[in-house]
Amino acid sequence: MTPDLAILFEHPQWFTPLFAALDRRGIAYERLSPGTAFDPADAAVPAPLILSRLAMSAFLREAEHPIFWAQSLMARWELSGARVLNGTAALGVDTSKARQLALIASLGLATPATRVVHRAADVPAAAATIGFPLVVKANIGGAGAGIARYDSLDEVRAAVADGALPTSIDGVLLVQDYVPARGGTITRIETLDRTYLYAIDVAGGGAFDLCPADACQVPGSAITMTAVEPPSTLRDAAEAIARAGLLDLGGVEVMIDDRDGVARFYDVNALSNFVAKPLDVLGWDPHERLVDRLETWLMEARTRASGRQEAR
Repeated sequence: MTPDLAILFEHPQWFTPLFAALDRRGIAYERLSPGTAFDPADAAVPAPLILSRLAMSAFLREAEHPIFWAQSLMARWELSGARVLNGTAALGVDTSKARQLALIASLGLATPATRVVHRAADVPAAAATIGFPLVVKANIGGAGAGIARYDSLDEVRAAVADGALPTSIDGVLLVQDYVPARGGTITRIETLDRTYLYAIDVAGGGAFDLCPADACQVPGSAITMTAVEPPSTLRDAAEAIARAGLLDLGGVEVMIDDRDGVARFYDVNALSNFVAKPLDVLGWDPHERLVDRLETWLMEARTRASGRQEAR
């Protein structure tokens, strides 16, 4: 019998806690690994409800990564009537930091000053409009990959001449103001179904943050994570970003600019694999809340599937 829930993922360890929570509840599900060909003309779906756990850092683990392949696969499932949580709309936001910043700015929220380029030769001119220090970022990154700081125009020009700029798998780069985060801390706000779930302060990594699922498991890491309750303005902003980005679950990262006290939002992450050791950091396990919501989504998916069958 085909289960009602399928989970698409590529990281071998991050989702063990989610699978354990589903097993405890007795919820049947299928694990899908992005390692086989699919037929774009085949209307069959693996389940009425599919949860995407695809990470943008997949390219760090596999040169022949599945990021763009998965966009087409999820589109096929959606065209066949499946509900894909964090589907093609959310993935479109997740795969572009430039698009994230445009979305955030459209909501009237502050972001770091940024220029988006697709040619290395255009980076120096873009940098001159930003000022120094600045960072050059890959448009598609993950776990802090593809970020370099430059303190002068000469450094930028030298990096261009030497072919030493960061690279992005889509060829797009962001030239961005280096924001001095107050207290050296950024805040990651997690949402579930467009609603605030929890927040953590990440210190010691600056804006080049490490994925919360890894950070507190790295031996000797100077990065610390602390549960916090952010001001309502930041919570409301994170929820607005999640709604605008069509994130069924997702994290939003923000830092307080130490120069002027402005909260600057700079990253949206649709993976939300949650913080490692949540009982130690949060005092509770967000996977249980996710499974609570999955049970409701499953009921909704079954109702839709039943309605389609009756209409035939």
